[in-house]
Amino acid sequence: MLDLAVDKRSFHVKAPPGLVLAGVVLVFVPLAAFVPGLLTGYDPITGVPVERLQGPSPHHLFGTDETGRDVYARVIHGASLSLRATAIAVLVALVAGSALGLLAGFRGGWADTAIMRVVDVFLAIPPILLSLALVTALGFGTTNVAIAVGIANLASFARVMRAEVLRVRNGVFVEAARASGVRWSGVLLRHVLPNAAGPVLALATLTLGTAVLEVSALSFLGFGATPPTPEWGSLVAGGRSFLATAWWMTTFPGLTVAAVVLAANRLSRALDGGDR
Repeated sequence: MLDLAVDKRSFHVKAPPGLVLAGVVLVFVPLAAFVPGLLTGYDPITGVPVERLQGPSPHHLFGTDETGRDVYARVIHGASLSLRATAIAVLVALVAGSALGLLAGFRGGWADTAIMRVVDVFLAIPPILLSLALVTALGFGTTNVAIAVGIANLASFARVMRAEVLRVRNGVFVEAARASGVRWSGVLLRHVLPNAAGPVLALATLTLGTAVLEVSALSFLGFGATPPTPEWGSLVAGGRSFLATAWWMTTFPGLTVAAVVLAANRLSRALDGGDR
């Protein structure tokens, strides 16, 4: 009988500080979107005229705007529309782009050629310009902005999904499924898609930051929600006339957008193995 001495050791997994900070930001934003009353008690629509254009203080963390509204409250409540538009945009790009890439990679032949030539056209146009053209055709509004941004970004998903499908479709398990008589749709959904989805989901996380930036840019140009409804891009635009006297009206909403974009990009790097 052997006596096995086990050396008890404590293992501590240290996450990079940047990744921890990114996680905090990405938890804070949905919290602001779904329960804004938990983070601020000020009304984002109605202001107090006697408190107009006050600088940052303990009572108004981000200062007040030209009508006395609390800028911090407007940033917190603006997270709801901005996050909803971003989620819709990423979902549209993920579903539509993945479907095109899946079909092109699995079917091959003329279907692959036709789909990828259309994708090449989308890739040739900068996403922000394509989004601007699409939202002009669709009309103003947060939902239309989100759909336009999603369509403008689907080409990248189609490319990545097609590459992954081409890698997976010749695997032994795929050949075995097809040889056993499984219909091509079953092979596609049960075997190919789950094994090709990893890089596409990592791309979705990266696109989250891009979508926040593009949605905010279109909102900045006036295509988003109708004032006085707060939205991050429109908040930045609303402070342009007061940069010399009330810099906080533009600075804090802009820093919020930058923080969310950087946090999403940092998380995407971690998911893609960039921290190894």
